[in-house]
Amino acid sequence: MSPITCLIAEDEPLLAEALAAELASAWPDLQLLGVAPNGLAAVEQALALRPNVLFLDIRMPGQSGLDAATALAEDWPDDAGPLPLIVFVTAYDEYALKAFDAAAVDYVLKPVQAPRLAQTVQRLQARWAQRQSLPPTDDPLQALQRLLAAHAQPANATPKLRHLQAAVGDAIELVPIDALLYLEAADKYVRAVTADQDYWVRVSLRELLPQLDPERFWQVHRSTVVNIDAVARAQRLDNGLVKLSLRGRPDTVMVSRVHAARFKAQ
Repeated sequence: MSPITCLIAEDEPLLAEALAAELASAWPDLQLLGVAPNGLAAVEQALALRPNVLFLDIRMPGQSGLDAATALAEDWPDDAGPLPLIVFVTAYDEYALKAFDAAAVDYVLKPVQAPRLAQTVQRLQARWAQRQSLPPTDDPLQALQRLLAAHAQPANATPKLRHLQAAVGDAIELVPIDALLYLEAADKYVRAVTADQDYWVRVSLRELLPQLDPERFWQVHRSTVVNIDAVARAQRLDNGLVKLSLRGRPDTVMVSRVHAARFKAQ
């Protein structure tokens, strides 16, 4: 039988070393494939190595553990089997931990304590054994969807934008938020698409998203937000994705598997 494999993503080397040592003690048969120093490296290594278990630090430079988990779920190959069993390593408070627990994704607190890690190992072993004998009931994709919903930005937390300021030549054009069909991240810019024109805004999608009305602007991919009022049709595809047709523009927008559950018949 092939060994169960694991990847750790942690930007603090001493904490990563401590977690690896505790894991070796609590689960001697677990094969550690490596340590990724940040979220981007975690996604790259996980896609290449395809571990069975992934320990993700929540707060890492460049890309958080939650962002990395989302990216991994979106990019995971169809022929690679189920997503890794994900454990978040976090320093969050009790309120946030309840949300993680409700999402059916395990967690350990920093610094990792041996008794708590032993519980996590037992839970992982039980889930892994279940996967080998029965169709999976602990779908990590569904758990991630619940986790994203649990940590959604509160609707009244940040003042909502009414216009985007886009550079057009030597001028600044004010683009009404109501005119936007969708937004697409592109490096340090966001491509803001209306029925008539594309605008480039020098701001990250992560910064922009909390300033948009979440009832109207839905994140459908880690790099795409769509104005739901502009969607004419949602078509489910065989690979689990959803294709959106827009009003007033021939473009189509793809919804990743992570966010596809938002589009279902009432």
